Amino acid sequence: MAKKVKEICEEKISPIIENMGYEVVDVEYSKKSDGMNLIFYIDKENGVQIQDCELVSKTIDPVLEELNPTNDAPYILSVSSPGIDRPLTKERDFNRNLNKEISVTLFAKKDGQKKFEGKLISFDEKSITIESKNKTISFSREEIAHIVPVIKI
Repeated sequence: MAKKVKEICEEKISPIIENMGYEVVDVEYSKKSDGMNLIFYIDKENGVQIQDCELVSKTIDPVLEELNPTNDAPYILSVSSPGIDRPLTKERDFNRNLNKEISVTLFAKKDGQKKFEGKLISFDEKSITIESKNKTISFSREEIAHIVPVIKI
Protein backbone atom coordinates (compact mmCIF):
# COMPACT_ATOMS: atom_id res chain seq x y z
CA MET A 1 0.00 0.00 0.00
CA ALA A 2 2.75 2.48 0.97
CA LYS A 3 4.59 1.91 -2.30
CA LYS A 4 1.38 2.41 -4.28
CA VAL A 5 0.56 5.67 -2.46
CA LYS A 6 4.08 6.97 -3.11
CA GLU A 7 3.88 6.02 -6.80
CA ILE A 8 0.47 7.68 -7.25
CA CYS A 9 1.71 10.87 -5.58
CA GLU A 10 4.92 10.94 -7.61
CA GLU A 11 2.97 10.49 -10.83
CA LYS A 12 0.01 12.80 -10.16
CA ILE A 13 1.13 15.35 -7.53
CA SER A 14 4.83 15.87 -8.28
CA PRO A 15 4.14 17.51 -11.67
CA ILE A 16 1.85 20.05 -9.96
CA ILE A 17 4.62 20.95 -7.49
CA GLU A 18 7.24 21.10 -10.24
CA ASN A 19 5.00 23.41 -12.30
CA MET A 20 5.06 25.74 -9.27
CA GLY A 21 8.86 26.01 -9.65
CA TYR A 22 9.94 23.48 -7.02
CA GLU A 23 11.94 20.28 -7.26
CA VAL A 24 10.32 17.25 -5.62
CA VAL A 25 13.26 15.61 -3.88
CA ASP A 26 11.27 12.72 -2.42
CA VAL A 27 7.81 11.54 -1.45
CA GLU A 28 7.46 9.47 1.70
CA TYR A 29 4.40 7.62 2.99
CA SER A 30 5.16 5.93 6.29
CA LYS A 31 3.99 5.28 9.81
CA LYS A 32 5.19 7.72 12.45
CA SER A 33 4.23 8.01 16.12
CA ASP A 34 1.18 10.10 15.19
CA GLY A 35 -0.10 7.73 12.47
CA MET A 36 0.46 7.59 8.73
CA ASN A 37 2.32 10.55 7.22
CA LEU A 38 2.49 11.64 3.61
CA ILE A 39 5.54 13.88 3.26
CA PHE A 40 6.64 15.79 0.18
CA TYR A 41 10.25 17.00 0.36
CA ILE A 42 10.71 20.03 -1.90
CA ASP A 43 13.60 22.25 -2.87
CA LYS A 44 14.35 25.22 -5.10
CA GLU A 45 17.40 27.14 -6.25
CA ASN A 46 17.79 29.45 -3.23
CA GLY A 47 16.37 27.05 -0.65
CA VAL A 48 12.90 26.51 0.76
CA GLN A 49 11.20 28.74 3.32
CA ILE A 50 8.21 27.93 5.52
CA GLN A 51 6.01 30.02 3.18
CA ASP A 52 6.98 27.73 0.29
CA CYS A 53 5.92 24.67 2.26
CA GLU A 54 2.61 26.32 3.18
CA LEU A 55 1.91 27.32 -0.42
CA VAL A 56 2.62 23.85 -1.78
CA SER A 57 0.58 22.20 0.99
CA LYS A 58 -2.45 24.44 0.34
CA THR A 59 -2.14 23.82 -3.41
CA ILE A 60 -1.91 20.02 -3.32
CA ASP A 61 -4.27 19.33 -0.40
CA PRO A 62 -7.50 19.67 -2.42
CA VAL A 63 -5.99 17.65 -5.28
CA LEU A 64 -5.05 14.88 -2.84
CA GLU A 65 -8.58 14.96 -1.39
CA GLU A 66 -9.99 14.32 -4.85
CA LEU A 67 -7.29 11.83 -5.88
CA ASN A 68 -7.64 9.84 -2.61
CA PRO A 69 -4.33 7.92 -2.95
CA THR A 70 -4.75 6.27 0.48
CA ASN A 71 -8.23 4.91 -0.32
CA ASP A 72 -9.81 6.83 2.59
CA ALA A 73 -7.13 5.77 5.11
CA PRO A 74 -6.31 8.78 7.34
CA TYR A 75 -2.90 10.47 7.03
CA ILE A 76 -1.12 13.68 7.94
CA LEU A 77 0.11 15.76 4.99
CA SER A 78 3.48 17.48 5.40
CA VAL A 79 5.56 19.52 2.98
CA SER A 80 9.16 19.97 4.05
CA SER A 81 12.63 20.98 2.97
CA PRO A 82 15.03 18.05 2.73
CA GLY A 83 17.62 20.09 4.67
CA ILE A 84 21.08 21.17 3.58
CA ASP A 85 22.58 17.88 4.72
CA ARG A 86 20.24 15.69 2.70
CA PRO A 87 21.75 12.48 1.38
CA LEU A 88 22.91 12.35 -2.21
CA THR A 89 20.73 9.78 -3.95
CA LYS A 90 19.76 11.06 -7.39
CA GLU A 91 21.87 12.20 -10.33
CA ARG A 92 20.83 15.84 -9.75
CA ASP A 93 22.14 15.58 -6.15
CA PHE A 94 25.52 14.41 -7.44
CA ASN A 95 25.59 17.10 -10.14
CA ARG A 96 24.80 19.75 -7.51
CA ASN A 97 27.70 18.51 -5.37
CA LEU A 98 30.30 17.92 -8.08
CA ASN A 99 33.65 19.44 -7.00
CA LYS A 100 32.32 19.95 -3.46
CA GLU A 101 33.21 18.20 -0.22
CA ILE A 102 31.16 15.11 0.59
CA SER A 103 31.19 12.45 3.29
CA VAL A 104 30.92 8.80 2.23
CA THR A 105 30.02 6.08 4.72
CA LEU A 106 30.49 2.47 3.66
CA PHE A 107 28.73 -0.70 4.77
CA ALA A 108 32.09 -2.39 5.42
CA LYS A 109 35.61 -1.09 6.01
CA LYS A 110 37.86 -0.23 3.11
CA ASP A 111 41.53 0.43 3.81
CA GLY A 112 40.70 0.14 7.52
CA GLN A 113 37.93 2.75 7.64
CA LYS A 114 34.21 3.12 6.90
CA LYS A 115 33.98 6.90 6.56
CA PHE A 116 35.74 9.05 3.96
CA GLU A 117 35.61 12.76 3.20
CA GLY A 118 36.76 14.41 0.02
CA LYS A 119 35.86 16.39 -3.06
CA LEU A 120 33.44 14.62 -5.41
CA ILE A 121 35.30 14.55 -8.71
CA SER A 122 33.24 12.07 -10.74
CA PHE A 123 30.30 9.71 -10.62
CA ASP A 124 28.21 7.40 -12.76
CA GLU A 125 25.48 4.85 -12.10
CA LYS A 126 27.99 2.29 -10.78
CA SER A 127 30.59 4.29 -8.84
CA ILE A 128 31.73 7.58 -7.37
CA THR A 129 35.23 9.02 -7.06
CA ILE A 130 36.49 11.50 -4.50
CA GLU A 131 39.78 13.29 -4.03
CA SER A 132 40.95 13.12 -0.42
CA LYS A 133 44.35 14.27 0.85
CA ASN A 134 45.75 14.42 -2.70
CA LYS A 135 44.62 10.83 -3.28
CA THR A 136 41.86 9.62 -5.62
CA ILE A 137 39.52 7.02 -4.11
CA SER A 138 36.73 5.24 -6.00
CA PHE A 139 33.78 3.42 -4.47
CA SER A 140 31.20 1.17 -6.09
CA ARG A 141 27.65 2.31 -5.37
CA GLU A 142 26.94 -1.11 -3.83
CA GLU A 143 29.46 -0.59 -1.01
CA ILE A 144 28.12 2.88 -0.09
CA ALA A 145 25.68 3.13 2.82
CA HIS A 146 25.31 6.91 2.91
CA ILE A 147 26.61 10.02 1.12
CA VAL A 148 26.01 13.55 2.42
CA PRO A 149 27.52 16.95 1.70
CA VAL A 150 30.08 18.23 4.21
CA ILE A 151 28.59 21.29 5.90
CA LYS A 152 31.16 23.85 6.99
CA ILE A 153 29.99 26.56 9.33
